[in-house]
Amino acid sequence: MKLLEGKTAIVTGASRGIGKGIAQVFAQQGANVAFTYSSSVDAANALEKELIALGVKAKGYKSNAASFEEAQTLAADVVKEFGAIDILVNNAGITKDNLLMRISEEDFDTVIEVNLKSVFNMTKAVQRTMLKQRKGSIINMSSVVGVKGNAGQTNYAASKAGIIGFSKSVALELGSRNIRSNVVAPGFIETEMTAKLDDAVVEGWRAGIPLKRGGTPEDIANVCVFLGSDMSAYITGQTLNVDGGMLT
Repeated sequence: MKLLEGKTAIVTGASRGIGKGIAQVFAQQGANVAFTYSSSVDAANALEKELIALGVKAKGYKSNAASFEEAQTLAADVVKEFGAIDILVNNAGITKDNLLMRISEEDFDTVIEVNLKSVFNMTKAVQRTMLKQRKGSIINMSSVVGVKGNAGQTNYAASKAGIIGFSKSVALELGSRNIRSNVVAPGFIETEMTAKLDDAVVEGWRAGIPLKRGGTPEDIANVCVFLGSDMSAYITGQTLNVDGGMLT
């Protein structure tokens, strides 16, 4: 039995990295997947084909989660196409790192808008459908940086910490309707983005992690499968650190 058999999931920011890993593992576990991307059309088309080949329904949508209107349109389109929204994974995110003394107002605002406001936009957009269904699982992607802070990332840390407070509040508001809201806080995950880093820097990161390795998108995806499935039916308002022990 596949853990997400017959469920429909929306995964934002899924053309690469962690989002792509989540979409792939969800499809392997039987979920129908609607995913969003911002600009990578070729990558999105390739992912759509790959997911459909796994025997599920899948469709990529070019949509900016930071736009309230586009989030509303996306949710309506997904309900029309798939008939339900059982799981929402708010994964879309960006970084614009700099020391506080150098960070521009624009770089602060943009990161908050893409990382945090998008979570509000998408949660609000799927809420009506989940309330009608009287069930749903919302999974929001934070970061160890949102839990612990990080020099040079005031904007990113604020956005990711905000996600935790937002998610707990949603858990309290919607729990009586059997809608759950949880947070995944990844640590150092090795993706296309980290592949551009200097090897010595990456080795330094790995050495500081108790499990002595960076995480994979699949490590994050497996936790999302658990939170999206009925196995976690009594878990809401929680933050799961998936970080190889970094915050231990």
